[in-house]
Amino acid sequence: MPSGGVCAIILAAGEGSRMKSDRPKPLHEVCGKSMVMHVVHSLESIPLVATVVVVGHRAPEVTAHVKQNAPDWARIQFATQHEQNGTGDAAAAGLSGLSSDISSNTSAVLVMPGDTPLLTSHTINRLITEHTASKNVATVLTAVLDDPTGYGRIVRDSNENVVGIVEHRDASPEELTIREINTGIYLFDFDLFGPALKGIGTNNSQAEYYLTDVVAVLASAGHSVGSVIAPASETAGVNDPQQLADAEREMLRRNGTL
Repeated sequence: MPSGGVCAIILAAGEGSRMKSDRPKPLHEVCGKSMVMHVVHSLESIPLVATVVVVGHRAPEVTAHVKQNAPDWARIQFATQHEQNGTGDAAAAGLSGLSSDISSNTSAVLVMPGDTPLLTSHTINRLITEHTASKNVATVLTAVLDDPTGYGRIVRDSNENVVGIVEHRDASPEELTIREINTGIYLFDFDLFGPALKGIGTNNSQAEYYLTDVVAVLASAGHSVGSVIAPASETAGVNDPQQLADAEREMLRRNGTL
């Protein structure tokens, strides 16, 4: 485990227009529990110093729900992403809300989406263990898919080191053949994460700050970036009603009720 604690940043600011629902995306339920609370509960077995939930769209509703339902051990705080300028911007908002006493006790930052309700504590602990044992400055949770369409691809050098992540819409034909994908879940060394975030730009098809670009910033500076491959069934995000139904079915299967 890291010598200090882990600060988790949960990205829950998006609108989720593809859900075709009036309910804020993080509050859609899987087996009777909101997606964002499934993500919070996946953190139960790690040494948390704080959990920062980044809110934006319908922020008062998401904040009230998390306050009412989060366990004390999660040490919930909130930060606001005022404009939807990408995942890098959302992560920076999460960092900016940390008090100095929390920052001084934090050695690693775990960044994760608020729409991955199937993620388990076991997989998060594998990520932390690999990050610590390999002395990485960043460790990416990846998955291998038969059809990786739409996902960011993991780019490696000739030694199999992770050197970048390229979004599907920005990928070359060769990069589109890569089946190892980014799950949007990362562990970063706290001291290097903030400066690396400041090194990313918006030179991409969305003109947004991609959190994925932090990986290339760190790798190009000579730092070690590692990875852990997770089961694809755990890391699937929920972006539309069909994926929500799929997540419900997988949770029921996991619980032995299907």
